[in-house]
Amino acid sequence: MGDNIYNEVLIDHNLHPMHLHDLSCATCSNDGLNPTCGDSLSLHLNIENGVIKDGSFTGVGCAISQASTDIMLDLIIGRSTEDALHLKELFSKMINGDISQEEIDELEEAGALQNISKMPARVKCALLGWDTLEKLLKEEGAK
Repeated sequence: MGDNIYNEVLIDHNLHPMHLHDLSCATCSNDGLNPTCGDSLSLHLNIENGVIKDGSFTGVGCAISQASTDIMLDLIIGRSTEDALHLKELFSKMINGDISQEEIDELEEAGALQNISKMPARVKCALLGWDTLEKLLKEEGAK
């Protein structure tokens, strides 16, 4: 992949996000904000019996935050909320530069964002959707 953070995967998800829309069937939503740069999003999930059946996001932000959130939704839809939290932890490890190749493989397409760990100013952008996911799932679990 080289050291370029703006790789084909990130560019494709930024230009053609599949999950950037409202979700009328959402059972829960949560907002995320990166006050450093102004990126903001609302994450919408349809969770049934502990499984994420569908998801979307709305909001504005840089290419990295938008693409990362779109990739995240591709990865978590159809999985249990526990699996989604596990993937969030792996993504955080990767973005912080502390992950094994086997763990990167678990992240599938999200592994394409690995080089963001080399740009500390962009780490919060990449984590915005994932942190919002964690907050949402933890709040839903407390209900």
